[in-house]
Amino acid sequence: MAKDKYISVSNRVSGFSFANLGLFTGFADGIYNAVYSLVILEIFRSSATVGVYVAIYSAFCFIVGLFANEIFRRFSKVRVFYFVLIMLAVCYAMMSFSILPRTFIILDYTTGIAATLVGMLIPLFMSDFSKNIGMARLNARYHLWINVGAVFAPTVAVAIANHFGNRAAFFASAVIYLAAWGVFKYFKVVQQDKKISPVNPNKTVRALWKNAIQFFRLHGMARAYFVNFGYYFLRAMRVLYVPIVIIENGFSKDVLGWVLTLGIIPYLLLSEAMGRAVRKYGKRLWLILGFGSFAVLSAMATVMTGIPLLMIFVAWQISGALMESVHDLLFFDGIKKTQQTKYYGVFRTSANLPNIFAPIFGAAVITVFGATHAVWALTTICGVLSVIVLAVKK
Repeated sequence: MAKDKYISVSNRVSGFSFANLGLFTGFADGIYNAVYSLVILEIFRSSATVGVYVAIYSAFCFIVGLFANEIFRRFSKVRVFYFVLIMLAVCYAMMSFSILPRTFIILDYTTGIAATLVGMLIPLFMSDFSKNIGMARLNARYHLWINVGAVFAPTVAVAIANHFGNRAAFFASAVIYLAAWGVFKYFKVVQQDKKISPVNPNKTVRALWKNAIQFFRLHGMARAYFVNFGYYFLRAMRVLYVPIVIIENGFSKDVLGWVLTLGIIPYLLLSEAMGRAVRKYGKRLWLILGFGSFAVLSAMATVMTGIPLLMIFVAWQISGALMESVHDLLFFDGIKKTQQTKYYGVFRTSANLPNIFAPIFGAAVITVFGATHAVWALTTICGVLSVIVLAVKK
């Protein structure tokens, strides 16, 4: 697939313009993630069942990611981006009301489609408009703004949840995504609409399978996939189980909000610095340090309680900050720009697949050991395996 061409775009737009959209996605997703597992817990009344639900939901998002290449072949990325931003705003607004559990779940799956595509499209837009900037700098800027937004999100989410209930926080995410739609419209990006042809399901499935096989045969892509998988596995476990463990340890939602907020500070401090450090020392060093330190802190979290445990939850965010601007560069730096749109859907499943395995493994561990904090043994193992993959010579 050739590099995407654009009919027109505002003179002010560059790769940094799309990286700056991270402020909106970070703020909106931070609010959503702060209360999401608690809302699901209200519905199912079991942390193990929460894990199973999230796994099934993530399997659905995984399939969406696989089909993304077919979506981008039939519709322009600009048109898709407009549509999914509006979809997120509308569905989150509806999820904020006291609706029936089954209605909430239907809307949850609908937002899963939109959120998956948004997470894919922004980096692709950044790459298309990167010119001589480079993806390392754009990634650093993108994640900086994500974290600027996310630093305020837990406080906002907790304040809304305390006054109006957990679900009400989703309305704030809806407003933020609506604002993101307005900013994107200001970019005045125009692509030619693609001719829509009839879809042959059998041919589409064969094309998806062939595309996946070709991706893993490309030099360095299997390693890039596993490393990205490891990063998102740690993130999935952290997002899903940290709020539950904090509440189970007897702390209040206010404490949860502060822990989540303090955990953003390392990302804010290191985002821009990591962009420079990667250009100077390379990618692998920071990935090894990040995965290794996360594994050590996870091992400590399996036996810690009280305030020391909260300190670990904040401290291991330093490990995440070391990897945040780097984890997907093995893909962008290792593949031709003309191939990125074609294969990014396959690569991006490495962000969705952990959300299937993490809650399934988490639910199994909780069932066997009878304690939610036992899940940190899984993050310890993931960190160690990722270090081994990075340390082994190509």
